[in-house]
Amino acid sequence: MNSYKKEILNKTCYTELVYGRINKKLNLEFSKDKIETLISTILTETDESEFIKKGKNIYITNTERKIRLTINSFTYRIITADKLIEKKINR
Repeated sequence: MNSYKKEILNKTCYTELVYGRINKKLNLEFSKDKIETLISTILTETDESEFIKKGKNIYITNTERKIRLTINSFTYRIITADKLIEKKINR
């Protein structure tokens, strides 16, 4: 595992508000522990090429789970998780 990904995994932190936000955005009813396990699993599974730093945020896109995480690049605090919207192909 690359040092950048490892650093993010080791320093990831949460605020009290993020648990409710993630449950709402992903339409889940997970406990805090389950959310932290999900985030850790997504970070571990996702190839580092999908870790994109833009400004003050790091965006981590896991296409298999169809989830994008947003993390603050200074504090490594989880900001949110969003479902990826599948684009419909017009035929």
